[in-house]
Amino acid sequence: MAASNTTAAEARMVYDPSVWGHFFIHFVPETLQMSEGSMRERVSQLSKEVCGLFEACSDNAVHQMNLVDTLQHLGIDHLFEEKIGSTLSRIHGSGFSSSNLHEAALRFRLLRTHGLWISPDELIRKFRGDDGSFRAEITNDPRGMLSLYNAAHLLTHGDGELEEAILCARHYLESLTSSLKSPLAGQVTRSLKLPLPRTLKRLEAIHYMSEYTEEQMYNPSILELAKLDFNLLQRLHLKELKAISKWWKDVYQEVELNYSRDRVVECFFWSYTVYYEQEYSRARVMLTKIFSLLTLLDDTYDVHGTLDDCCKLTEALRSTVSTLPEYLRKFYLRLLRTFQEIEDELEPKERYRVAYIRKAVQILSENYLQEADWFHHNCKPTFREQVKVSTVSIGSQIGATAVMVGMGDEATIDAFEWALRGASAVMSFGQIARFMNDIASFNSGKSKKDVVTSVQCYMNEYNVTSEVAMTEIGYLIEDAWKTANQARFDHPDLLPAVQRVINMIVCMPFIYAGKKDAYTSGKDMKETIEHLFINPIAL
Repeated sequence: MAASNTTAAEARMVYDPSVWGHFFIHFVPETLQMSEGSMRERVSQLSKEVCGLFEACSDNAVHQMNLVDTLQHLGIDHLFEEKIGSTLSRIHGSGFSSSNLHEAALRFRLLRTHGLWISPDELIRKFRGDDGSFRAEITNDPRGMLSLYNAAHLLTHGDGELEEAILCARHYLESLTSSLKSPLAGQVTRSLKLPLPRTLKRLEAIHYMSEYTEEQMYNPSILELAKLDFNLLQRLHLKELKAISKWWKDVYQEVELNYSRDRVVECFFWSYTVYYEQEYSRARVMLTKIFSLLTLLDDTYDVHGTLDDCCKLTEALRSTVSTLPEYLRKFYLRLLRTFQEIEDELEPKERYRVAYIRKAVQILSENYLQEADWFHHNCKPTFREQVKVSTVSIGSQIGATAVMVGMGDEATIDAFEWALRGASAVMSFGQIARFMNDIASFNSGKSKKDVVTSVQCYMNEYNVTSEVAMTEIGYLIEDAWKTANQARFDHPDLLPAVQRVINMIVCMPFIYAGKKDAYTSGKDMKETIEHLFINPIAL
């Protein structure tokens, strides 16, 4: 938190300006080779062809799994949700016996990803020798070991054999990186940096489109469909970005909080990683607006507000009765107006959702205030105390709640209750985000004049070096991933909500890649945003 004598002029120097400015307000995309109408008609035709492929391989589980995997890699599985769901349910309910490691690992990964429980024994036991080590023949199978490596990252608590599989497969794949050929070489390199279950789907789709022609199961109709669908969705996302950028320009000028990060494009990117599909356009826009305003709230507590200002703002958010300084009054009124605008856009039966958002913001602000109090009184909390507060202040409950506000009927009252009470998967998001954020902050050597990070608290409490602290915190991050994976099976009735929260978590390794904070810096995310929103895929 900023010291009480920090001025607005000084605070403006804390963050770099947006790398985008008003770019998306004025950007005119290049003319595509086909009209949107023609593209949609062709997508419809190709989708029918792909549906026919499901029927053609209905009696071959391996072919079905390869088809589903291809559609997921190319980012078009959203077009075939019912087909994929029924296919995987049948595979899950049927016996499966294969001596092929890739096939066994693929089945394991697909089923667990879709919330269908499968024991590690079904993946591991048939490939181990009597001494417990992997049999020699599979250690000469790069594709199989890559599949094992990716599948094993869906481990939950107690899956010790999967932890061993990760170590074994990683060691093996690292020894082969210089000798592999395309496309396997690129796939191995990417997975060693970030395993498939922790990879952003849309970035993987772009990579895989360039590799798919080299795969044995290559089908030109599937690839054409993937490219058309990507370009059509990109046009929709550009329209959303233009509207949101105009909205944000007005907000930023109105509230005059120039000390805060101007990161609306990055907020949209984060929302897009949660749901990129056409039917979630409303949800994407609402979530971006909430994320953007929460950035203003965060930076007010972190870099500008006095302790008295922070107390008044927390009280206003809690009870709507408080005397705020003028700079905060403008922001507060705009926040309330945005809540009302969101409520007006919802269907009457959905409007109860805004009450959950308001409550989650109250919880967030109370934890911001605790951090402010620690800072202004020069208090050094224990590691446990710091984590309890900071995993909420990073946005766990508000993130999980805001994700659902614009979704359809799958966002139920039970799902909102689950999010607001900070269920295990929700807090695993907070833990992964907080720990990665703190490691990045410590590694950069920069500070927002905030309360000490979890890294510093661990070092102070246990009298260890930063390297030891970050290693131990790394173990906690891995535990949180296990908790998130487990949530798919603990809450089958809430699976749509659970999956969207997991999508938020999956964005964290990208944002904090290389122990940097790409959200705050902006420039580290620029090239990726160009690929996703500006550059169409050549047909």
